[in-house]
Amino acid sequence: MDLPSTKPYLIRAIHQWCTDNNFTPYLAVSVDARTRVPMEHVRDGKIVLNVGYEATGRLEIGNEVITFQARFGGVARDLSIPIGNVSGIYARENGAGMTFETESAATVAKGENAGPASATDREPEPPTTPPAGRPKLQRIK
Repeated sequence: MDLPSTKPYLIRAIHQWCTDNNFTPYLAVSVDARTRVPMEHVRDGKIVLNVGYEATGRLEIGNEVITFQARFGGVARDLSIPIGNVSGIYARENGAGMTFETESAATVAKGENAGPASATDREPEPPTTPPAGRPKLQRIK
């Protein structure tokens, strides 16, 4: 018998703890095709969202997905985040919270648990070189 994941329960618990102590709960999310968030705010495949009751409407933290409505630039947007894509939840004011491993879309489709990639699975990053020439300073008025 497979037991359900504890992850959604822990997310709800940290969210409630933040709310009870007047902290602002922030959710760190790894974005993929299953995640419905404003893509213009995604950086390096990740987004951090304020999930406090003051910043969201119709917030629902389910066992499979987190759904809510939030405003971005004054425009209300519906967001949907699979629980497997949540990489952490923490209080903005003091950083207290919890981090999680995320599941990739490929492992979810296969029904496998996501594990850390080994060094041989990753492509080596090319070495970065500083720009050649003399640095220049530009005055902007």
